[in-house]
Amino acid sequence: MGKRKWLAAGSSVLAATIGLLGAATAASASTASPVVGYTYLDGNTTTANTIDGFARHANGSVTPLPGSPFAAGGAGTGAGLASQGAIQASPDGRYLLAVDAGSNQISVLRVTHGGVPVRVGQPVSSGGVKPVSVAVSRSGLVYVANSGAGGSGYSGFRLGLGGSLTPVPGSTVAVPDAAGLGDVFFSAFGNHLIGTRTGTSQIDSFVVLPGGHLLAAKGSPFTGQGLGQLGAEFSPARPSQLFVSNAHNGAGLGTVSAYRDRFFGHLSPIGSSPYADGQTAPCWVEISHDGRYLFTVNTGSGNISSYSINPDGSLVLTGSTPISGGGADIDARLSPDGKTLSVDGSGNHILSVFAVHGGTLTELPSSPTPLPAGGSPAGIVTI
Repeated sequence: MGKRKWLAAGSSVLAATIGLLGAATAASASTASPVVGYTYLDGNTTTANTIDGFARHANGSVTPLPGSPFAAGGAGTGAGLASQGAIQASPDGRYLLAVDAGSNQISVLRVTHGGVPVRVGQPVSSGGVKPVSVAVSRSGLVYVANSGAGGSGYSGFRLGLGGSLTPVPGSTVAVPDAAGLGDVFFSAFGNHLIGTRTGTSQIDSFVVLPGGHLLAAKGSPFTGQGLGQLGAEFSPARPSQLFVSNAHNGAGLGTVSAYRDRFFGHLSPIGSSPYADGQTAPCWVEISHDGRYLFTVNTGSGNISSYSINPDGSLVLTGSTPISGGGADIDARLSPDGKTLSVDGSGNHILSVFAVHGGTLTELPSSPTPLPAGGSPAGIVTI
């Protein structure tokens, strides 16, 4: 071999060696950084549904938990659920509640040492067909949104101290199958419940009665301010402010609506709502813990829009942040300390993580992280 070829070959070997060392160093950095919490996704896998579990490190990186993915007990659909909140954690972080959309059930898992989720008994009936979203209040009241033909509606449960899930008799509220429920969630005090109807572009608003039953607000369901209401959330800082995505307006026409939720559940628009983000399919909504910023994942654009929230609830668009490898991203969740935003890149089986500085997002060097193969991961929760 000539000297020049030998040098070229040697350079290639050296470059490859440096690359391997760099990858090893990055992996070591992730594992060396202390674990500060955990992230979970509903794998939504057919036949035997699973939960994907990750350790969250102080530097923002995530690593799969040993044994992940974990058995959920029911069955997923293997296809997108078009919903927000397919998996939730109890307020104390001790339990996970996940939808088994393929078997019409809800699974409860206890978070054990090292973040490993272990099933609590057997999954229970969701009270309808194809559960897609679940909500848990501080008092342990649980509501599930079912979005399947012949069994669409909301059903209530009580989460017991040991993780048992017991139906609230007579709590089911049926809705037309065409409603296409996409999200269900409580207000901060648990006295109001909101559900989105993606199929008919409406919003359900309920007052939660002392026994856990629902009373529809006068005028509910309310007509949305665009097409395809899907992700929604109350402001953590100002519980009367409600924000809802309008996902189906068309290419480049996405908007987010701002509402004031009155005492008896009546919804009225805030300011010049809805507020455009110039993107496609803003489906999922997450709000900073201080209530100052709103993030919406634009599934059709492969990016995340950021808004600042004025004290009166009106929104100001501040920009958008691309997601590396994005284009099929769905649910998003902030870490408990609000320093990172994790995004379920279901379509590409990736988990993306962003550093959060006010309303500015910066994807971490370690992002994205591959998700387990199979299924169509739905929902995301961090503890």
